[in-house]
Amino acid sequence: MRIVRTTDYKDMSRKAANIISAQVILKPDSVLGLATGSTPIGTYRQLAEWCAKGDCDFSHVSTYNLDEYRGLSHDHVQSYHYFMRKNFFDHINIDLANTHVPDGANPDSDAACAEYDRIVADAGYPDLQLLGIGRNGHIGFNEPDSVFSKGTHMVNLTQSTIDANSRLFDSPDEVPRQAYTMGVQTIMYARSILVVANGKDKADAVRAMCFGPVDPQCPASILQLHTNCTVIADEAALSKCPL
Repeated sequence: MRIVRTTDYKDMSRKAANIISAQVILKPDSVLGLATGSTPIGTYRQLAEWCAKGDCDFSHVSTYNLDEYRGLSHDHVQSYHYFMRKNFFDHINIDLANTHVPDGANPDSDAACAEYDRIVADAGYPDLQLLGIGRNGHIGFNEPDSVFSKGTHMVNLTQSTIDANSRLFDSPDEVPRQAYTMGVQTIMYARSILVVANGKDKADAVRAMCFGPVDPQCPASILQLHTNCTVIADEAALSKCPL
């Protein structure tokens, strides 16, 4: 793991955007794995700004998002498909036909997950996978478990994840309790991985990810075994790491 310390959220976002833009510049038809949540928004805004200036071209890029709430259609304002349109895709020159998010509207979890596994495999897996990290160490919606997950699967969200996401809904009761998520094994197939983290509330998770035992109780800890993983985090998120 390479750990990059940044001064604050803006610095973290810019450094992460630098890595992603370099990937796209060097390989214009890159396959990008993308994440949702509040942490990557600054990175997406920076990339959109550079795209508007003509410094970054997404016209040949394809993207595959990690996860989606089960039960929400693509046009639902709280869906991750909608999130990606609002925060990134509508602000860059990407072909929307080349953007992919699990089909949360499909009630058949086995079919929805198998189909997403197929299209990610057909794409050859991401050249670069962007990740955030949850307070309990989850990546995507891979929650703490007794084993590391493999392919795309349905998960029951933990209460801590539901609580963390409730700020985005009018009421905690509206937060979906299940999601479809790319599995840990699929994430590890990416040729490079970029993790972004900020804030003191992520400090325990970041320490466990980078310096704890490789344990499915902290799904992100498996990233220690990846051959090309970079963690970009601010001072607060790294405050409990022995650096």
